[in-house]
Amino acid sequence: MKLSIAIAALTASAANGQATDAPTALCIESWRYQDQASWDSTLIPAFEAKHPNIKVTFAPNLDGSAAYYDQLPTQLANGTACDLITARPFDTSLELFNKGYLEDVTDMPVLDNFSKTAKTAWQTDDGKITFAVPMASVITGFIYNKDAFDALAIETPETQDDFYAALDKLKEDGTFIPLAMGRTGDFAHAYGSEKGFMSIGPNYWKGEEGRLALLDGSEKLTDEQWVDPWRQLLKWASYTGDNGMSLTQEESMELFMSGAAAVYPVGSWELHDLEEGVNGTFPMGVFKPPVPAEGNQCYIQDHIDMAMAMNAASPHKEAAQTFLDWVGSEEFSTLYANELPGFFPLSTFKVSVSDKLQNDMMSWREDCESSIRPFFQFLDRHDPTTTAQSFTACGEVINGVKSPEEAAAEMQAVLETWYEPHQIPTKPSPFTPPSLSSAFTAVAFKSFAMTVAAVILGALLE
Repeated sequence: MKLSIAIAALTASAANGQATDAPTALCIESWRYQDQASWDSTLIPAFEAKHPNIKVTFAPNLDGSAAYYDQLPTQLANGTACDLITARPFDTSLELFNKGYLEDVTDMPVLDNFSKTAKTAWQTDDGKITFAVPMASVITGFIYNKDAFDALAIETPETQDDFYAALDKLKEDGTFIPLAMGRTGDFAHAYGSEKGFMSIGPNYWKGEEGRLALLDGSEKLTDEQWVDPWRQLLKWASYTGDNGMSLTQEESMELFMSGAAAVYPVGSWELHDLEEGVNGTFPMGVFKPPVPAEGNQCYIQDHIDMAMAMNAASPHKEAAQTFLDWVGSEEFSTLYANELPGFFPLSTFKVSVSDKLQNDMMSWREDCESSIRPFFQFLDRHDPTTTAQSFTACGEVINGVKSPEEAAAEMQAVLETWYEPHQIPTKPSPFTPPSLSSAFTAVAFKSFAMTVAAVILGALLE
């Protein structure tokens, strides 16, 4: 049922004397427990000031992202989920919509404040239905201790050779651990992939060009441009200090914030925590993933990351729509970007951001071509997902369990078991991508994917 029909029914009920003067209570599901203070002190008060009859509670999963999506489907199924759902892009949220858990919000006028691309990650494959209001994208790169670089007269690296020369200089001096990168727990797997392989990778497979080539089968994960990022991660391990092997993601971040390490592979979503943790004890700067060679075009991972959806079973849809209208407003975009550095607005509003590190990362869009994470579109429609396989491969490569070539070959072998563009056909036949709701041929699919990517790139550069 369309959202407008549901709201009309609620309005009719109110007209029949069923309304109440008591405030409507809404709650928000999220994996971002780190944002509790920002929602409680700034975002929710700003909304409630305009809508005093709606009271909102931010109720994140305290166990983080993995637990959030493990538990959310069950909560939605048994009726215990909140009214509003923070939604990840592409298949994870599309699956929830296909099961009837997320409301169709296609007819909401506020969606006009977003480009076609910004909405793509929360639409059905045919683009006809939108089920969330876009919020933010994230960028990955490196953050560094300026005092450490200044002490050794190190310039911010532009090329791969510059990067290793800087790390070698730091290692030889011995004052700072060159690279805060743990090799156990989450970092060696999920974070190592997102902030390592997927961060530097676009410079090797040429961003959207390589991602689309992987989708249509003209490139494979065993090609050099896809193996080279794994080789670089393996080299990073020697710069992590004597205890690098035993550090977790949290300990790696703490090592950098303490001033003991000079460089930390960073996701923009961590800027807020890093700035609070360092608390001005030393100046910080950021640099984009170095290109393989001088003169190469630079590419960055600028990933459409977050949106707000409505629980289709919410008993408070009218109030939830009011909140979604606000999420799509210029006021929310401005507050969110400034309150939570590192989450870049997806709306078309020209948002002014006061945080310098955030502005520096956003400025990379001026010189570099943007690309989304390589496996999120279509390639995660398998168990295990290609993204999850990259997490495992990252930990194995960083810790020397498997060579870059072995890790790439294993991932490619799995892809060939289910993804038709990577299979050798026994006879010519049209290709329909797995689990797509619309049928189209391999040629049409390639055209479709290239169009989507072109729109994504254009919107991110706006």
